[in-house]
Amino acid sequence: MAEIGLRERKRQRMYQVVSDLAIGLFLEKGFDAVSVAEVAAAAEISKPTLFRYFPAKEDLVLHRIADHEGEAARVVAASDAAPLTALRRAFLAGLERHDPVTGLSDDPGVLAFHTLLYGTPSLVARLHGHLERSEAALADVLGGDLEARLAAGQIVAVQRILAQENWRRIAAGERAADVRGEAVAAAERAFGLLAAGLPRFADR
Repeated sequence: MAEIGLRERKRQRMYQVVSDLAIGLFLEKGFDAVSVAEVAAAAEISKPTLFRYFPAKEDLVLHRIADHEGEAARVVAASDAAPLTALRRAFLAGLERHDPVTGLSDDPGVLAFHTLLYGTPSLVARLHGHLERSEAALADVLGGDLEARLAAGQIVAVQRILAQENWRRIAAGERAADVRGEAVAAAERAFGLLAAGLPRFADR
């Protein structure tokens, strides 16, 4: 078991090192200006090896947010509260700690990454797949029927729009600390609207 654990740690370390190196190159030169061969050479691995870890060039970037895929489903599954209550609490907690996933972070590295992500059409297209898988996972936890799928779509969309609005304001030059109050109010309103429209998944 120890050997398997070590192998897995080495594999995860390789993912992280190559992804970080690639993102650094993309930020410096632009996503489209850097080839996969250039990333492989910088990482001192072959292209076939790189593609075993990252099947598509876009995956080199999206690896940084891969841990968040299915996060909404995990929040609901781990809580005894109503799904919307659990998700609202989790989002507000993220705002409190300026979690990048909420868009409420003015860390220069986070801003640069978000600019790369949202400013590159092929990355935006790949991001939709990430969101669709997150939506499907949430729908399963909510029951898997049509109403659950409709609810999951609305919830994931609300979280995405809230995060993008926070990021947009900070990218325009506002400080995260100054945006936070309105971000919290917007999240409260948004989850209130979800609760009103999706009573099956809200507190009764």
